[in-house]
Formats: sequence, C-alpha cells, structure tokens
Amino acid sequence: MVRIKLIFGLPFINKFTFSMKKITPKNGCIALMLLLVMSCSSTDQPRRLEVLFLGHNSEHHNSAVYMPLLATHVAKAAINITYTENLDDLNKEYLNLFDGIIIYANHDSIATSQEAALLEFVRKGKGLIALHAASHCFRNAPAYLEAIGGQFDRHGFQQFTAQYLNTDHVIMKGLRPFETRDETYVHKNLSDDLTLLMTRKEGDRNEPWTWIRKEGKGRVFYTAYGHDKRTWEQPEFLQLVENGIFWSIGETTKNLAKNFPLAPLTYTEAVIPNYEEKDPAPKLQTPLSPEASMTHMQVPPGFKLSLFAHEPMIINPIHMDWDHKGRLWVIETVDYPNEVHEKNGVGDDKIKILEDTDGDGKADKMTVFADHLNIPTSFVFVNGGILLAQAPHFLFLADSDDDDIADIRTVINTGWGVSDTHAGPSNLSYGFDNKIWGTVGYSGFNGSIGSERLHFDQAVYNLTTDYKKLTVHTMTTNNTWGLGFNENNDLFVSTANNTHSAFVNIPQKVMRRVTGFGKDVASKLDGHYSMHPITNNYRQVDVFGGFTAAAGHNFYTARSYPKEYWNKIAFIAEPTGHLLHRAILESYGSGFIEKDGWNLLASSDEWTAPIQGTVGPDGNVWIIDWYNFIVQHNPTPKGFKNGKGNAHINPLRDKTHGRIYRLIYLNNQETQVILDPKKPLSLLNGLKNSNLFWRLHAQRLIIENQYDTLIEDLLQLITTSVPDEININAPAIHAIWTLNGLNKMSNFKVLDVVYKALRNENAGVRKAALQALPDTKETLAQLIESGVFYDPDLNTRLAAFIKSIELPNSLAMGKIIYLSSRLDRVNQDLWLSKALQASAFIHQEGYLSAYYENEKSSSGSKASLSHKIKSNFNTQIVPLAKDGYEANVTDIKGKEIQITGKIWVREPDALESNRLLAHGDKNNGYALYRDRDHWRIVVNQEGKSYQGHALFKPSDWFGFEFTFQKNGLAKLEINDFTVLSVQTPGLFSSTFTEGIRVGMGPNEDPPITSSIPLRPMSQELVGVIAEFREPDNSSSTSLVPDFEFTLKSIPLKMQFSKDTLVVSVGKTVSILFENPDFMQHNLLIVMPGKLEVVGQAADALMSTPDAAENNYVPQIPEVLFTTRVLNPNERVRLTFKAPSRPGAYPFVCTFPGHWRIMNGILIVK
Repeated sequence: MVRIKLIFGLPFINKFTFSMKKITPKNGCIALMLLLVMSCSSTDQPRRLEVLFLGHNSEHHNSAVYMPLLATHVAKAAINITYTENLDDLNKEYLNLFDGIIIYANHDSIATSQEAALLEFVRKGKGLIALHAASHCFRNAPAYLEAIGGQFDRHGFQQFTAQYLNTDHVIMKGLRPFETRDETYVHKNLSDDLTLLMTRKEGDRNEPWTWIRKEGKGRVFYTAYGHDKRTWEQPEFLQLVENGIFWSIGETTKNLAKNFPLAPLTYTEAVIPNYEEKDPAPKLQTPLSPEASMTHMQVPPGFKLSLFAHEPMIINPIHMDWDHKGRLWVIETVDYPNEVHEKNGVGDDKIKILEDTDGDGKADKMTVFADHLNIPTSFVFVNGGILLAQAPHFLFLADSDDDDIADIRTVINTGWGVSDTHAGPSNLSYGFDNKIWGTVGYSGFNGSIGSERLHFDQAVYNLTTDYKKLTVHTMTTNNTWGLGFNENNDLFVSTANNTHSAFVNIPQKVMRRVTGFGKDVASKLDGHYSMHPITNNYRQVDVFGGFTAAAGHNFYTARSYPKEYWNKIAFIAEPTGHLLHRAILESYGSGFIEKDGWNLLASSDEWTAPIQGTVGPDGNVWIIDWYNFIVQHNPTPKGFKNGKGNAHINPLRDKTHGRIYRLIYLNNQETQVILDPKKPLSLLNGLKNSNLFWRLHAQRLIIENQYDTLIEDLLQLITTSVPDEININAPAIHAIWTLNGLNKMSNFKVLDVVYKALRNENAGVRKAALQALPDTKETLAQLIESGVFYDPDLNTRLAAFIKSIELPNSLAMGKIIYLSSRLDRVNQDLWLSKALQASAFIHQEGYLSAYYENEKSSSGSKASLSHKIKSNFNTQIVPLAKDGYEANVTDIKGKEIQITGKIWVREPDALESNRLLAHGDKNNGYALYRDRDHWRIVVNQEGKSYQGHALFKPSDWFGFEFTFQKNGLAKLEINDFTVLSVQTPGLFSSTFTEGIRVGMGPNEDPPITSSIPLRPMSQELVGVIAEFREPDNSSSTSLVPDFEFTLKSIPLKMQFSKDTLVVSVGKTVSILFENPDFMQHNLLIVMPGKLEVVGQAADALMSTPDAAENNYVPQIPEVLFTTRVLNPNERVRLTFKAPSRPGAYPFVCTFPGHWRIMNGILIVK
C-alpha cells in the first residue's frame, strides 16, 4: 500500500529555480545545489525551521485538532510544523528533512527500525520535543523512554498551576505561570540527569513536570502538560512549547530562524465585514511584495516555492492553462465581481500569454491574446483556439495569422446567467471522452444548445466539441468551483460550501428513475470538516473553520513528485483560509473516500488567496494567488450594498495584485516535451508521456487533425503498452479514446482490438474500452461475454453498469442485474447499488423474469437490493425537462401522479390559451391549461370529462405541482398555494393510448379536448419531472394541522422568511419549509433558552465524519423537532404537536455556520 504523509511545512526560499529547458551545465549545477538544501543541516543560510509532529488518529489526545493551534502560534516565529500519524515516516531519509520532532500520541509500540531511526535522528544533534502522552508511547522501546527521561505511571485530573524552577533558563525566561485543568501525570523510571523546569504538587512532594536533558548530540524537551484544549488553548502553554522547540534544536539552528527575514505584518483600521462577529474586529493588513509574502508561506519539506509571475505583469488572475507549446495562458479580470457590462466587447479584462524566454524560471514575456473582455472565468483549448466562458456567452477565440493575438471572436452559445458573477460557468476542461466538461453555480444556464432548450443551475455538464449538444451530467448542492479527472477517468467536483470533494461518476439522468434519489446524486466524500490555516486572521461567511469557498479539484497526474502523490492527491484551494489543501482520494469499493492530507501551501499573509492549483507541463503544481484581502462575495454584510455582480460593494477589493507560483520538488528531473501538430508521430509519443497534461493535448490534436494514419500505431499502443508503477496503463487508455474521437469505433479491426481490451489485465484499460464502445446491442453482447459485469475491480464494474443504462433492452442483461443485486459486495456498495437500480429500469423485463424465477415474488428480504429494485418499478420517474418534450408513458393504471416544474413567462401581455401538459386522450387522460390568468384542469375517465377552472395571477417565474391522488382528487399548486382542484371517481383504470406531452411541442393532436384552441407558447416550462407511483394503501396516521405555516429561506441572506410563528399549546402544527436559496438548510425546533446550547453542539458536530449523514442535527435532548437537510429548491413538511408548556421556542438552521444568524422564535401560548 502506498503510504501517505500528511504534510504541513514551509518552503526552502532561495534564488535557484528549475526551468522547463533542457539540463545544461549551468542549471545542472543549480539542480545539485537545490538538492543540498533538502537536508536541514546542509545549509547555514537563514531559513524557517522544519519540525515534524507525530500524532495519532484518536479523539483522546486529539492531535489533529491541537496541532494547528501550535502551528498557528509558531508560524510567527518562522517555525514550520509538518503533521503525520504514520509511523513509517520515522525513517532516516524523511527525518533528515527536519530539525526536530514533536511527539504527542498514544502509539503503544514501535518497530525496531523506526526506533533506531528516531534515536539516531536525535543523537546526531536534532531536537526531540515530547508532550504529555509521549512519555506513554512506544512501551516496547526502553531506549526511547530513556531518551525521554521518564515514563508515565498514572494520573488524576485537577485544576492546578505548576511551580516554576530555573526561571533564568532560556525556556522559562519571561514565561508567566498559568492555571489549567489537566491530567496530573505521575512518572516512573526518571533519569538522574534531568534539568527540572517545572514541578507539580503531588500530595506532600513535588512531581517533576517539565524537564530537559541531552541525548547524544541532541536535546530533549518534555512537559507533562497537554491533555486537551483547556491547556492547548493557553497562550502560555504554546509559548512554552515554542521555547522548548528553539532550545531543543540547538543554538546554531535556532539562529537560522531568528535571522530569517520574516516580513513584518502591519495593520490599519478599516470597515471590514465581520461575519463571525469576532471581538476585536478584524483590521486591514498592509499588502506585501511577492518576495515578502513568500516568507509567510508553508509548503512541504523537500519542495521549493518559485515565483513565476506577479503584478504588474498579471493582475487578478482567475484561471490558467497551458497550450501545446507549454506556454502559460492566464485570464486577468479586473472587472470581477461587479463591473458587469451588457454590451459585448466592452470590458477591461484580458487573456495573457506568459513565457519564460531565458530559462530563469520567471515570466519575462507577456502577450495580450485577447482584450476588451468582461469577467471571463475559464477557457479550454479546442479546435485550433480556445472556448471561453464569459457569461452570458461562450466565445470561440482564435489566432489566424500566428501573431498570438486573437483575430477570430465568435459567439458559440448564449444563456449563461449573469445575476451573480461568482456563480457562473467555470472549470472548462477537455475530457478523456473528447468532450468539454465544465461546472456552473446558481447563476445557471437558460438558453438553447443546438435545437435543444435547456435550463439548469449548480451542475456539472459536458459539451460536444462541435458545440451542438450540451448534457447536464450531475446536479450539485451549491456553487461548484472545482472539477477534476483522475487518470482512470473518474470524475470529481468540489463545491464552495462544505463539500470540498464529491464523486460524480453516475449521470443525473439515470438516477432520476430511481426512487429515493433526488436532485443531488453527487456523493460527498469529505473525510474531514476542518481546513488547516496557519493564522487565526481569516474571515468566512459560513462553514466557519471549514471549506466555504473551495475551488478546484485537480489531481496530481504527473510523475515528478513523490509516488504518494501520483493519481491520488487532489488540490483544492480555500482562499478564505489562505491555503491549498491536499485531498487524499483512496479507492473504496467502486468509489472513493477522502482523507485529510493537510496542505500543499498555507500562508499567514492575509492577502494570500489561492484559487487554483494545477499540474503544469513541467510536472510541478502551479498555483494562482488571487492576492486580495477581500475574498467574500455574499451574503451582503451589514452596512454594505451589492453591485451588479451581486457581490457586496467594498472599496477594499483590490485591482492591482496577482501572483502565480510553481511548487518545485527538488528531486524532479524535468524532460523536454515537444508536440508538433504537423508531425503525427510527435503526437503519438505525447500519448506515452508520464504527464496527463501532455497526453490530453496529444489526444486532442490527433483528433482535430484527423490523423487516420496513426490507427495502426494506436492499436499497437492498446495491445503492447504496459502499466506504470501504480498500475496505470496511460498509453492504452488514451489510444482507445483517441480512436473513439476519430470515429473509428465502427471499424471492424478497431472493434476487434477494443473488444479484446475488455479482457485486458489492466482494469483502467478494460474501463476505457467499455466506455468508448458505441451504444449498440453488439457492444452489450461483448460486455456480457467479457465478464466486465463481474469485474474484480469494482470501479470498472461500476462503469460497466453505467454503460448498460445506455444500451438496448436485454433479457440477459436483466438477469445479470438481478444476480448482481444478490451479491453482498454489490448490496453494500453505495455507487454500484445506485447503478444497478438505474440499469434495471432499462432491462426491466429480464430483471423481473429472473426475480420471479428465483424469489417467487414473496420470498427474499424486503430490505434486500433485489427487492428494492423490484419495488422501484412501482414508481416511474420521468424527466420531461422542457417544452415540446414527449414521453411514451402509457401504463398508469391505478397509479398516483405528481408532476412538478417551473414556468417562466416570457411575454406576460401575450399570454393566451396554452397547454401546459397533457397525457392520454378524450377517453382516458388529463391536461392542464392556462389562458392568461385562468387555469383549467381536465380529467377524462372512460369517456366522461371532469373539469375545473380558477383565476390566479402568479409572478413571471414560478413553480407548479400537479397531483392526482388515490382518492381521485386532481390538484394544482403554484408556489405551494392550492389554486385549483377537481374531484373524480378515482385513479385511472385503463392504460393510456397516448404518451405525455409538455407544452405545445410538435404533437398537438389528439388533444384532451378540442374545445380549447391552442396557440404558440408565450411562456416556457423548465425542469419538469413526472412521477407515477402505486399508492400507499397503509392506514394514514397523519395529523390534521391546527396551524399551518410556509417558512422559506431567503436567498443569499442566511435568514428565514419569518422571524416569529405563533401557535397554541398542544395543537398540531404543520410547517412547509422551502429552500429557494442556493445552499443547503435545515430546520430545528429547540427548547426555550437553548439556542446557544444547540448551536454549540452543532459546531461540535460539524467536524465529525457523520455530520452530513445526521443532517447536521445534534443528537441532544434540547432538540425537539427536525427536518432533513434541504438542497436548493427542495421543500419538506414538518408536522408536530406543539409543546404543552407555553414559551419561546427557537427555530434554527444548523447547517455549518448558520445558527447564529438564521433563527427565529416559535411562540407557544
């Protein structure tokens, strides 16, 4: 298993850099000098200290929580702390990167080799800082305990103040005594060479409490302090440990940090949004030069941060990528966030090409590729130019005369929302499947792509490279600013608010057929809540201490960094915390889990705002630093107003800074790569490169140039390429997708090779083969024959079942789904079980045949996956999406109906008779019509018509719900208000002869009734979903409410629509809670006077792994009634009996960071 070190360190800052040029004698010497600084003892230049912190995975002595408190404190003293829980890091090579090691853990034993490496590290002159339980660690290692100077024996728990001794010692000088409540350690096996610094009163004697001693050439500092946060939050304790660090590493090394030119941070008074209500209120830090700012940055030991470009060459960089020549292209947007221009071609933003022409690692040439842009947010190289996201348009920009200046500018599509500039399209990326992938936030899209009308928001989508078809892949729960593929073509996203990593392989459209899965099918992976800043001076809107502005999800997809990074670590920026996070993604069943990899970069400079970390052409990670003191967009702080971009207007928003860095691994041996679009063999070689960046460029260029001459070479890559050290067969994977992009999947020879690839030894190759094959019955036959539906690699098996959803109905496939549903490993797998349920709808006949053959309908557990799938057939969910959509749904005999959607009135004054939806015909069917402000329901049953109409004038944008219930009641609700109902004898007893039609559509006949003339639509239906289900025949236990309320979240305000609700004691209360906001919310009713208790419990809950699973509801008695967490545009009804005691009962949202602002009072009289 690949081991992972949790990194939290600082850079080696010096004047040397690697270039992207070939190694020459001159820069070869530079490389050698850089290697020398990898050992902390090999340079006498002033620098920051490197200290390893060994913790453990336990809430008892919670090292992962307490270590950041220390890291923040000592960062100001030029000390870097790297966190690990992995005992394998106790090896000579890795320890050599550090000046000292802190141990605060409860590891019971240690391997002999690890103990030897640790003791050698100390005895050769390094520092050992042992805290609290370190004296109870490694009980199988007497030499280690002797090095500590004593061993834990027993403890009590008391409030006390230690007695200070030797107050003139450098560790104790100036240190004030402090009182704390801590475990009262009593020690045994004390060494006789201890220098005591503190003692604690234990009965009638003084117990040694803090001491120092020598171990060989090294020094040991120990204190028994540190059981929990009551001590760790004491400034005097943190100062004691800092002093202990400096003493233990020795005077010479200490002076390297003392002489390090750490840039001073200065502050002035200013009006700064204070969402957290911090006291004292934040002040404005003065910005630093790039070089000064770098002195406050931390990166992993063994890496070096190199400045590539900065102001004035680049200002406010928001997105970067490299062309096939390896040149950096950057979007510069000074118009962001509020300078929104309606006229195309007006704006102050630019796309710049930055080049290093002299090989010194810094940009020295800048070319403006395009100007007069207005808030562009992303681009992707395609079709000989770039596709640029600049809401409301996507633009194609190209250079036709090779002067690196765009002279072609074409609008490709229009409809991207501009209501909020931090919620528009972003992350345009060229995918393995030769489509353009991207994300969008709540500003969304409302327009046409090709002949299709689309409306969606907060989503992942893909666009064909001819720009004619856009497909919504997955909806998300809030603003989505990150997207990334790993090298096996798994798709991940990050969302801004509290989901910094999610797995989104399963398409949204297939999951809508599955009962129990709503709008959000992105699987939240977050293995931890907290980010890890190294300063307390950060400001957040919500999700305090967590990820509230997560941006990017780019994997390390090269081979220049250590192996533990390869295809496993994703980089997620959190600009509010001044850091770039390392998310460790590990396989788990058919999907993944995320583990906390701490940071790739962190800064105590409050202007530092990383927003993108991406692998560049050199195999290093390049980082955009937005460098802006004001990162927050909305909600609108008190005393501020919003601008046209829906961001609060703030004169402190900076328009003069911006930096781009490279993070260089010092053992990196760079190679020169040349891709020549005119030389097919150079592109073929690009497919073999170890860096995904070059492979995707090569794949795209082969396809765009239609190099059919490479077919034989591509087939050879599939059959002869071998996997690398981590079992990725990249050349074969890209060869398959290249052939797919060349439209060669109908070529018999190509098909033969790809069919054989379904049996390749490498799981990634098998997966690529099955995904790239055409959606035909021949493909399904090959998949079945190959055995991929029982693939030992569950991720590949998942891809096979997802593929089956797009393939023709098959009895054999239905049987496979049934047999798979009986397998425990499938039943227990979150993603596979979803995919099976969706696939079963396509292959329903074969599934049911196998089900009844094996279970006889009455056998088997009702909780089993096989039974759940069968039960799903009783409910059919049909996405109708838009006007003109038709679905051949005819079997609704005895089924309830629910149809929901939204209506946008384009021309209010032109509204005439419009059909909104119709299903069936004059004998058996139903329809909903609108004639201006008159609404009409028609239900035909066995030739008899039941009709009703009502007058109601909604807004120009509203939601509707049409239901037909088992009691025969047809009802229309608009924005949760019942507008109209029609009573009929009951549910339909016959199968329909006509399917369902939405809006006017191409098929107006046969209408439900011919008495209503149909005219062209002056309104638009979007997001329409129909659900047909068998009624629940169980006896109803629902309460008839005495009090009914509708309570909503207010978009972008973190407020409820009402602050007071009044009810009577003991009466039944029904609250319809609706979430039109763009983030998640829940609703809790709590005991009087217990808002603070519940809020603090919510704060504690949010850092636990199961917080989201528990809907962010604390499991404490003070919470009386709760809802689940609602995604945007969802609603839920909370019905309960009011308490029997009068009082003021708070209602509150406990989504992370919301409870202090988003609350109200339920008054019970």
